[in-house]
Amino acid sequence: MKKIIGWYVRTPLVVLNIAAFVLGCIGGLLVWKLGAVGYSATADWIISVLQPFGNILIFMLKMIVVPIILCSLVCGAASLPFHQFGKMGVAVIIWYLVTSLYAAVFGCFTALVCNPKLDNISALTGAMMAQAHSMQTEAMGDSPLLKLIYGMFMNPFQALAEGRFLPVIVFSILLGLAARAMLDTDTDSNTRDGVALVLRVFGGIQQIIFRIVDWVMRYFPIGIFALTLTCFASYGMVLLNSYFQIALSVIIGILLMILGCYPLFIFLLCRENPYPILWKLREPILTAFVTRSSAAALPVSLRTAQEKMHVRKELAGFTLSLGATVNMDGVCLHLPVFAALAANLFGFSLGPSQIFLLVISVVFASVGAGGVPGGSIFLLFMVLDCLHLSPEQSATIVALALGINPLLDMFETACNVAGDNVGTYIISKRLKMIEGPSEKE
Repeated sequence: MKKIIGWYVRTPLVVLNIAAFVLGCIGGLLVWKLGAVGYSATADWIISVLQPFGNILIFMLKMIVVPIILCSLVCGAASLPFHQFGKMGVAVIIWYLVTSLYAAVFGCFTALVCNPKLDNISALTGAMMAQAHSMQTEAMGDSPLLKLIYGMFMNPFQALAEGRFLPVIVFSILLGLAARAMLDTDTDSNTRDGVALVLRVFGGIQQIIFRIVDWVMRYFPIGIFALTLTCFASYGMVLLNSYFQIALSVIIGILLMILGCYPLFIFLLCRENPYPILWKLREPILTAFVTRSSAAALPVSLRTAQEKMHVRKELAGFTLSLGATVNMDGVCLHLPVFAALAANLFGFSLGPSQIFLLVISVVFASVGAGGVPGGSIFLLFMVLDCLHLSPEQSATIVALALGINPLLDMFETACNVAGDNVGTYIISKRLKMIEGPSEKE
């Protein structure tokens, strides 16, 4: 046992994580096949035994993500003069808007080229249709824009307890900016000392949480194996066989975005070889891929940005925390494919005006994805509504999306996190907010 533990500790985490994912895929398909040939009780038992080990990883990451967002944004907003913070904030917002717009246009182009069709929708089960109608009822009410605005301003303690990221972000930035204003303008030395002490406490908590992240990451291979195995054991080859063309359209678009578009941005804006940089970002991208949550990958992204990319912590804390909530390039690539599927399925054309409306609706919808697993499904109703589909037609498309979403969500979230990290690196280079090489590297 000591030799096994020693080997586990000495082996690089990236090797263990990739091995865990591959073994989880193989094991999951074997368990799915076991259930398909009549041993469903045994397959269900295996899933029930392993599922808690995967859920533990997600819960551990979510346990620390809200405190990290709070501390990182408070320290980041308070550490810079107002003019520099404003410059950084404008750069971050412009980057996220431009890449989301680009991803939406690229997603529409990919959808039109691949032209996904599904002649046989008998794969839709009654449970899927019932769930889609239930989600549609939940999605109705106030407009998504109003919900977004209302959600920005709520009791910060309630937001912390419920893990709502957007109000935590707004409150944290305001708290940091207020602290900076007091440090710069208040004439009472006792007040300034008290504010400085509060900021040091937030900084200390942030460093403590990073140590917890180090411990959590040693559990990653176990959690990745369990999450991957249970996902493939539950859905198996049905995901690929029933919706192969849809899956291919989304996956091709996302891989081109990660391996082609983001490297091009790095090369054009930083004049560097982009692929060594992408290799350094492998841990947060893989974490996002497996957990299907931008928020769950945030602690790993923050650590990678500071220790491997040498981005100053105030910039990393601001851009990555904000990106986990509002920057959803994968969603912008994902949703147009189902819009094209709807056009083929219900016999209407996507002309220039419809494509323009689709791009705009996808960009605004992506802001509300929330950084949680499967968040894009709710946004699909908003996009389909802009195309004037009937409630029954929208429910049919969402039911189709539910069947394949566990697979697509993995690629989609990996794209989201890759965009957050690439944007953080590019902005840090352009604003000269790169520190010297880390001693830990």
